[in-house]
Parts: sequence; C-alpha cells; structure tokens
Amino acid sequence: MKTEFYPISLPDISMKVAQKNGRRRKSPKEAQPFLFNHEFVDSTKKIQNAFGEEIIRVDGDIPVNLPVNDGDRFLFISYDQSILTHGLHKYPAKFFPELPRWLIQRYSKKKDRILDPFSGSGTTNVEALRLGRNSVGIDVDPFSRFLSKVKVTPLDAVELKSSQESLLQAVLNYQPSLVAESDIPDFPYRDNWFNREITLELAYLKKCIDSLDTSQDIKDFFKVCFSSIIRSVSNADDNCTRTVIRKTLGKKVCPADALKKFAESILLNVPKMVEFSQNDLNGITTHFPEDMDARNIKYDVEAFDLALTSPPYANAVDYPRTHQLEIYWLGFAEGTLTPLKKKNVGTESVSSRDYQVQHQIGVKDADTVISKIFEVDPRRAYIAFKYLEDMKKNLAEVYKVLCKGGRYIIVVGNNRIRGQLFESWKYLMTLAEDIGFDVENYFGSEIIKHFIKVPRGERINTDWILVLKK
Repeated sequence: MKTEFYPISLPDISMKVAQKNGRRRKSPKEAQPFLFNHEFVDSTKKIQNAFGEEIIRVDGDIPVNLPVNDGDRFLFISYDQSILTHGLHKYPAKFFPELPRWLIQRYSKKKDRILDPFSGSGTTNVEALRLGRNSVGIDVDPFSRFLSKVKVTPLDAVELKSSQESLLQAVLNYQPSLVAESDIPDFPYRDNWFNREITLELAYLKKCIDSLDTSQDIKDFFKVCFSSIIRSVSNADDNCTRTVIRKTLGKKVCPADALKKFAESILLNVPKMVEFSQNDLNGITTHFPEDMDARNIKYDVEAFDLALTSPPYANAVDYPRTHQLEIYWLGFAEGTLTPLKKKNVGTESVSSRDYQVQHQIGVKDADTVISKIFEVDPRRAYIAFKYLEDMKKNLAEVYKVLCKGGRYIIVVGNNRIRGQLFESWKYLMTLAEDIGFDVENYFGSEIIKHFIKVPRGERINTDWILVLKK
C-alpha cells in the first residue's frame, strides 16, 4: 500500500508542464509570415548598448543573406533554445540554435558534410540534421557524446509513449523497499551530494529505465531525461559551473522531488522528441566517434565541406566537474575524473613541472599577455599558453580535413586571466593565417544571458565569430 510519505499527483505535474509550455514566447516566425528570400519582416534593427556602441539586433531566425562587415556587432535574440531536442539537458556555454542554423545555411548546401570538432551538447549536429546535411561531432567527453547522440536519434512515437506510460506508473508505485543497495552506484562523496531519500529515488528510476522492454535508443532517451534532473535534486548549487554545496544558498530538497521532477521531465520532453522524430532525415547521417580528439581528427583529407564550432575558452569551464554527478549516475566513471579533465582543451588540470618556465606561442600580442600573467601566476600563464597550443593543433587538423574553399567557423569569447584581457579570437586569427587559412570575415555576437554563474571579473560579454576559408 502506498504511504503518504511519497504523494505523487500526475495531474498536478501535467498542469505544471502545461504552464511551462504556455510561458514560451512566440518567435517572429510564429508571429509573422515567412518570406521566401529568407528574411523576416522587421527582424533586424540598429540599437545602442550601454556604452553607446552601435549594435544590430536580430530577433529569431537570422536572415541567411544578412549583411555582415568585419567588426560588426550583433545582438541575436534566440527563441529556440528549448525547442525539439535542444532543451533536453542543461549544458554550459552552448550554442543557441539560430546561430549554427544560419551559418550552416549560409555556407553549405544540402547533403554536404559538416564537422564540429568540439561538439559539446550537439547543437550543430541537430541543426545540420534538420537542414539535410550529414555531420560528425567530436568530443573527448563520453557524457557529451551520449547526450548528443540521443538528441539526433529519432524514435518511434508509439513505442516512446508506451515506455513513458510504464515509467509514469513506476513513479506512482515507488516504495523505498523496492531499492536494493546493489542498485545504488558508489562514487566519491555520494552521500554529501544527495540526501538518502533522493539517492533511493534516483536508483529506483535508473533501475526502471534499464528494465524497460524497449530499444536501447529509447532507454538512452529516458536516461537523458533522468540525467537532466540530477543536479536539481542534489545538494549542489543548480547553476554553478563547479559542482559545489553552498550552505548559504538555502537549497531545500524534499522526499519525492526526484520522482516528481522525472515525471515532469518526461512529460515535457517526450512530445518534443516525437516532434523532432517527424523530420524527414532522407538518408542523412550523424556520427560521434569515440576515438577522436579535436587535435587528432582521423578522417580523410578534404572529407568535410564546412566546419563549425564553439571551442572552450582559455581558463575554461571544467566540463567533467560541471557534469560529475550525471557522469557518475550514468556510469561513465566511478572514481577520480582527473584523467578525463586532462583531455579537455582549456583544462585547468596541469602538472607543476609544466609551468616552471614561461612558454611562448609565437603570437606577439598573446605572448605579451602570457608574460604578464606569468609574473603573478605561472600556472595560469601555462594554462593560457596550452590553450593556444591545443587550438593551433586543432586549426591544423581542421585545415587538413576541410575541402578547398571550405570554411572553418569558430565562435569564441575573450576572458580575463589574473586581470589581463586575453583576446582569444585575435590570437586564433593569427594562428589560422599562419596555418594557411584566409580570414574571410569576423564579427561579434553580444551575450545577454549566462546559462551558468561565472565570476564577475571573468565574464565574457561578446563572442567573436571567425569565418576562416581554406
């Protein structure tokens, strides 16, 4: 018999999901007719920012033939960050879909092959698929590859909804006694991150997903729904890039929260996956190879027509640390994450022997800044140098696999390291030219909302978009 300790009301959860869907703002393409020249009525206008600088504001989908001059600054207002599979899971510093959608349409044609060497949560690959382009996404993080694969994999609607009903019934039937200790994963500081009641609920939900009588692809979809609630029911700060417990935050997690949030997640996301799965893929392929790195791309020479990415920043977000709770619950790791951290471009996991002496990358402006950082923090100076060294390797690899005349488009931001402005985009342009690229165009995209908390002094206000041509 069900106790009152775990009262679950599916009608209440359904109403909450309906309210969330009702709050979604209409985009310009819903509010006014689409024009066949790929422009929207009044979708662009000139504005000024707080510093009196001229900015071009673009609402919703970006006109394919939008005039762009070197140094232009744009404020792109996104309406599509949670449509279809884009909103399945939070991911720090990810593309808003309108940007890769515009760039793919502008610089490629149907059936072309697109590469994202830092694929992250797979936004580029989802948009490439929807636009009829084949794509490859490379990322060293197994969680990233798993999430991206789920986001581009269409599912049978009938089977998906049947599995959803099974899981909702399982939520209603939950009792702590249904969970054995062997169902609970063991990982560092687990009992600090999660209250005992939540640990049991999560273990039960994971067990129910694994027990579904359905395809592995559908199980993986529900595992992403499961993963999407883990941070919110933990004791960690929901929005910080570092998975930390802040007692001053006053976060409260109550029994049944994991059950309720999981039910909400699948009620919200199953319809989005059904809608995504209605896309006509027409033989279009998407791959996420497990044995590659942005600095070691194992594809034939001139295999891709376009490369498009948003690489990590120097002094970057620690992605394994950001997603460590999800990584542990999904079984991608059990112990220390240091080996995975060391694989990331922009990593802060470096050895003391590496920064005993100052390093130079060969770009005058960059080396000047690295020298100033070295005076106060040799470790941070080496991290900045190593970032540029790794990006130089990436530029060379992409140049090799890109067709003649193809573009490599990089969306990258600046940041401050120990008080020094580190203008990554300028340094990358110089490195790209040294490798053989021509800088065809560069322009700015203002950032109006940070998905995650970043220290005030390190915030990035503008992403710079570099269009490099082979």
